[in-house]
Amino acid sequence: MNWAMTFSQHLGLQVWSTLFDLLPIVTIIIAFQVLVIRQPLKKPLQLGVGIAAVILGLALFLMGLEQALFPMGKMMAKQLTSPLLLTGSATKIPIWDDYIWVYVFAFCIGFSTTIAEPALIAVALKAHQVSAGSVSVWGLRIAVALGVAIGITLGSYRIVVGLPLEYFMMAGYILVLLQTYFSPKLIIPLAYDSGGVTTSTVTVPIVAALGLGLSEQVVGSNPLIDGFGLIAFASLFPIISVLAYAQIAHFINTHKLRSST
Repeated sequence: MNWAMTFSQHLGLQVWSTLFDLLPIVTIIIAFQVLVIRQPLKKPLQLGVGIAAVILGLALFLMGLEQALFPMGKMMAKQLTSPLLLTGSATKIPIWDDYIWVYVFAFCIGFSTTIAEPALIAVALKAHQVSAGSVSVWGLRIAVALGVAIGITLGSYRIVVGLPLEYFMMAGYILVLLQTYFSPKLIIPLAYDSGGVTTSTVTVPIVAALGLGLSEQVVGSNPLIDGFGLIAFASLFPIISVLAYAQIAHFINTHKLRSST
């Protein structure tokens, strides 16, 4: 009974907070509809029910992040960085290659969360429709998920070894510029957008929790400096992987055309 009361109180506070967060958006939309477009709102009851559903859904989602996803990410990071697991001894200080299970977990969690990302699914479906089927839904989703998985794995390695974030970012964007020059022009905007859709509702909470939890456990790491930055890897590397996917597909199609002629 006490748990139910605590939950209802927490939910009420979260709904109230979410209402204030969404109030500017709703106000702007209604103001433009009435003052600029000067047309009455269509289906106001349906609009009100939809806004209420969004408020309740966001409140429950934020509670879920706080109660489950963030603690789970930190718990996994703590368990995977236990000296006894890494080195077989509670006193031996681990080195970078002892963290193999951290890298495996980072790769798997990056791939699985991105595959389940609603924003990516929506973009992949629209890209498939607009391109008349030339862009595969699953091909794009897997390419983006592989990019996120590799990026988060490399970002976890950076936290373990303590290298500066800017080195990885500069090298990555130089590679993106080179790929952009040689990639098919039609895929470039989609590839750049793919970096943004990965940092959404499912991926960000778990990745952020993993980075903070890992930096808290690695000796010599500062959570404020080293704990953040994994989301940057999750945004950059999908661009690289989608451009590489387009280049490989273009090469295969060109080779087939040459072979047929």
